[in-house]
Amino acid sequence: MEDAKTHSRRQILEVAAELLEREGAQALSTRAVAAAAGIRAASLYQLFGDKDGLLSALAIHAFDLYMAQKHTVSSSGNPVDDMRRGWDMHVDFGLKHPAFYLLMYGTDRPGRRPPAAREAQELLMTFLGRAAADGRLRVPPVLAAHLTLAAVTGTTLSLIGIPESERDPEVSPRMREALIDALTTDTSPAPDSTLAARALALDAALGGADPAVVPLRPVETALLQDWLQQLAR
Repeated sequence: MEDAKTHSRRQILEVAAELLEREGAQALSTRAVAAAAGIRAASLYQLFGDKDGLLSALAIHAFDLYMAQKHTVSSSGNPVDDMRRGWDMHVDFGLKHPAFYLLMYGTDRPGRRPPAAREAQELLMTFLGRAAADGRLRVPPVLAAHLTLAAVTGTTLSLIGIPESERDPEVSPRMREALIDALTTDTSPAPDSTLAARALALDAALGGADPAVVPLRPVETALLQDWLQQLAR
């Protein structure tokens, strides 16, 4: 059972989220939210501090909605196809919830991300780790994650800025495929595949292995992974 304060916060966030999506961030004053929620402005300040605190809470709420949708997408068994599906879901969420998306990724507060943003990053790394373990990545997973996030957020923010009637439906899939072509190989590596792809695959396998079954000391495993990452460059 949630306490009264938690219940009030949740209700106010739901009202603020509805106002944000209906009228945009410019309409999201603390006074407007308090009026829509049927409370005194002082009560809102007690719960969120100020408008910045309310916006931070809304960003967390938005990421929670995003992650709830992400977790409904099961793995297809093909890590590259999963990358495609993840991209499409990300863009679709942004276009359906542009005001939320601008809070999540268009923030004017550099370096500040809610916990759910880290969860989203970890989920992306899971997909990329599988691709690396299958020998499908051309670059290390961490770099692939940075490039993927830069490409998909840039594409989504660009499309949000264009009236829906003027959006080219080819932009997102073309950007997606250009990125995937740059980051992945066509198939899992054959015995004579490139040294870089095989090094990445072994590095990913070591990273996902139970330390108890790896016949190396932690310092040796770390050294081997460092060598593998050097070979993958």
